Amino acid sequence: MSASAAGTPRSTAREVRERVAALPDPELPVIGLGDLGVVGTVAPAADGVLEVEITPTYLGCPALEEITASVRDVLAACGHPDGRVRQVLTPPWTTDRITPEGRRKLAAHGIAPPLSPAPDRPVTVALGAVPCPHCGSRATRPHSPFGPSRCQSVLWCTACREPFPYLTAL
Repeated sequence: MSASAAGTPRSTAREVRERVAALPDPELPVIGLGDLGVVGTVAPAADGVLEVEITPTYLGCPALEEITASVRDVLAACGHPDGRVRQVLTPPWTTDRITPEGRRKLAAHGIAPPLSPAPDRPVTVALGAVPCPHCGSRATRPHSPFGPSRCQSVLWCTACREPFPYLTAL
């Protein structure tokens, strides 16, 4: 750690990245931004100012403003009050960026994580393709295209008769 102009110890880019990755997603607070796969490079820019790249889960994400503010708070707390948050839209975020731990956390909280595609095939969401996070049955069907947040839909398990949110595969 070095000191900022105000004398506050400056955390390294790695330390800042770890703290940003641990921030909970505002719409899915059971998962951190790192496990969700929205945190990109954390490094000094050409002018020496520490920059954090984030990739929103989709354009128009209503949580983006809150995420950006939380990242700025981390930068300031880590001795980088001049740090920047940069939104990266290319390549776009996809559900394959969710870590295995993130998928486990989603499932543990009743949210069906998107299916992982085979490396050479696209994701298909067909009737019965998504296992129920409550009972594990694949006897599931679409219930509503609209879920608890804009990036989720609701599926219905015909085995245990429970609805559950499904993180929409993008």
